[in-house]
Amino acid sequence: MTIKLPKAIEAYFEADRTGSADAIADTFTENGIVKDKGKTHMGRDAIRAWMADEAQQYSYTVEPFLITIEDGKTQVTAHTAGDFPGSPIDLRFVFALSGDKVAELEITI
Repeated sequence: MTIKLPKAIEAYFEADRTGSADAIADTFTENGIVKDKGKTHMGRDAIRAWMADEAQQYSYTVEPFLITIEDGKTQVTAHTAGDFPGSPIDLRFVFALSGDKVAELEITI
């Protein structure tokens, strides 16, 4: 199933497919925030480090299949599979956008 994603979110998932920490960080605002696995990563440098660590630990694919908007945030549900514990799993990616950049991302089950 193909869904239409806002430009900033599409850029995030495209960057994620490359596995490039720099490409991921570039999709965020300068003071962007990522919340994942109980930790908060603030700013592009912290986001770059977070993604570099994730890329070293796991290989995975993410396929978005559902999009909803609630309280001004865009929630994308994606089927995620790879060599991590609990794979495969459907994850929720909750985005707050600022123009064509991601201001905040929270990844949950």
